[in-house]
Amino acid sequence: MHQAIDIEALCAERGLRITDQRRVIAKVLSESTDHPDVEALHERASAVDPRISIATVYRTVRLFEEAGILDRHDFGDGRARYEAAPEAHHDHLIDVETGRVIEFVDPELEALQRQIAEKLGYRLVDHRMELFGVRLERDA
Repeated sequence: MHQAIDIEALCAERGLRITDQRRVIAKVLSESTDHPDVEALHERASAVDPRISIATVYRTVRLFEEAGILDRHDFGDGRARYEAAPEAHHDHLIDVETGRVIEFVDPELEALQRQIAEKLGYRLVDHRMELFGVRLERDA
């Protein structure tokens, strides 16, 4: 489900100045198929450009988040994780044993959430759903 999003192009659209180090961080984020935390981003970015400090990564993800380019997630492991802000909505299922994050879309669930909001007297404008689970035991 994870689609590549060109973060550098989004920076240009929003008028953010793109330095060489920001370009590397944007490329690493664009190519990530997981939801990396700052430490993982730093490790991947510094493999491309060893001059990139962890402080630069922190500043850059905060800048990208404030510009609406990145979404920040807290999947309950105490580490903020990031992904490019998707154009299409999706939810997350987190495997609490491995930390694996599975993205999914369920039209019935989306409809039910809208119905619940309406029943409570609201029009749903946005939501975020994070499910936490452990794998079902499979009979061998």
